[in-house]
Amino acid sequence: MMHTGEGRRVVVAVSGGVDSSTTAALLVEQGYDVIGVMMRLWAEEAQGGSTNRCCSIEAMEDARRVCYTLKIPFYLINYEREFKREVVDVFIMEYARGRTPNPCLACNRRIKFDLLLRRALAMDAQYLATGHYARVRQVNGRYQLLKGCDGEKDQSYVLYMLGQRELQHLLLPLGDYTKQQVRVMARQRDLPVAEKAESQDLCFLSDNDYRRFVQAQAPETIRPGPILDTAGRTIGQHKGLPFYTIGQREGLGIAAPEALYVMQIDVARNALVVGTRAQLGRRELVATEVNYISGQIPQGPLGITAKIRYKAVESEALLTPLEDGRAQVTFAQPQRDITPGQGVVFYQGEVVLGGGIISQDADTPLSSSGLVPDHR
Repeated sequence: MMHTGEGRRVVVAVSGGVDSSTTAALLVEQGYDVIGVMMRLWAEEAQGGSTNRCCSIEAMEDARRVCYTLKIPFYLINYEREFKREVVDVFIMEYARGRTPNPCLACNRRIKFDLLLRRALAMDAQYLATGHYARVRQVNGRYQLLKGCDGEKDQSYVLYMLGQRELQHLLLPLGDYTKQQVRVMARQRDLPVAEKAESQDLCFLSDNDYRRFVQAQAPETIRPGPILDTAGRTIGQHKGLPFYTIGQREGLGIAAPEALYVMQIDVARNALVVGTRAQLGRRELVATEVNYISGQIPQGPLGITAKIRYKAVESEALLTPLEDGRAQVTFAQPQRDITPGQGVVFYQGEVVLGGGIISQDADTPLSSSGLVPDHR
């Protein structure tokens, strides 16, 4: 859907990638007063100095070239300290608690759609725009977040924490397009990043090895302990809980008649609980820090579909609001991928209702997938 900017100012979060660059180009064409802003984020020291993949020297130069091509201003804002405190330190703390965090969710909540949005408004902009593949729609004076039209690229999962305050100032021009269409539009506009590849890695790690990173940053959390079967028998020793995640199969060092998977990370006992494939799968989870995009908590149980990882398949479920910002999600079919620390997102059709963080309640069964953490 095309809009006319009519001279209204919009800050585009540019990264030097094809998505944010095409976002800026489309908004310029629609008549907006566009300003490109890149965030400088913390990264660990590596050979040649520290560089966050989201704002490397190369990415910075690409973003600057795109803004020059589009004849719009380019600014670099330093959020290294805030990113370290709100995203990286929390990432380390979550692993120490036996959880598997998704730092992109924390970054969106604390940095991009809080600090950067407030900075955009302080620059007399009416809007912040990003290259996410999702859509915003206004219905009866309320704002809704919708899935992107490209089912393969839909990124509404990582935006579940947004509310009415954020959505009224948010533009998502790519939501109506597929990734292939965006590439074509970038080529048509001679954007210098039209063929640039995407990065799926954790942006602040020098080598994408989160286990090494946690050990280096918080060595006190690495304490060997027992590996238990579901009957409570000790069948091996683990090297330290942060080295493992729910569903992990490799690296357990246990000889058994059939493959074993991590089913639970028990911080209280410093133990891993493992089980067979047949023992995987649970139907319930409890989420904390639940956000409802409408700003209104459902009055009772609600039929939904839910995703428990960015790349998970939506599954039918019943959402039951609880006290203290929590909610219970009961799935129609057992889920193998329920991982404390990851996000669970609620949908009704194409509308995103909200979501929360999967908790590790003692009375909530844990399950696994055999997959590595999903850090998108």
